[in-house]
Amino acid sequence: MAKNKDEEALATELEDTSAEPRVYELGFHLDPELPTEEVKKAYQAVRALIAGKGAIVAEVEPEKIQLAYTISRQEVAGRRDFNSAYFAWIVYEADAAHHADVITAAGANKLIIRFIDLITTKDEARHALEVHELLAKDAETVESDPEEVLSSEIDAALEGAAV
Repeated sequence: MAKNKDEEALATELEDTSAEPRVYELGFHLDPELPTEEVKKAYQAVRALIAGKGAIVAEVEPEKIQLAYTISRQEVAGRRDFNSAYFAWIVYEADAAHHADVITAAGANKLIIRFIDLITTKDEARHALEVHELLAKDAETVESDPEEVLSSEIDAALEGAAV
């Protein structure tokens, strides 16, 4: 009996907040075998869908990454294993009905091999974007002259040890 009351309370709470907009983050992996132009088109299609359902708060365009583990997916032609993917995320504000539409569309999109949907805040999204930009800037510095970066890190460590 207590379980039914808890379920009823949760359902009532969800009904009460369904009209209020919330901030969501959709992170998704796109098929790594797609040509670059198709990746851009697939991302823009997801972005356009989200923009039509709510307001975009922050986003990071697809970047090809190595996955921490293999993702397997059953397809018509058989099982496919993915060790890399194009990863992107979009933070948006929408009401519950429009959020449900976005999730349904992401699940139906065959170019998305996996996605995650989170509730977040605008501040957390902006912070994540700042961190992403800082990491990208650091990566560019290392790629431009890794010996100089290593040398400056060694010098800084030696100065810290001398103090």
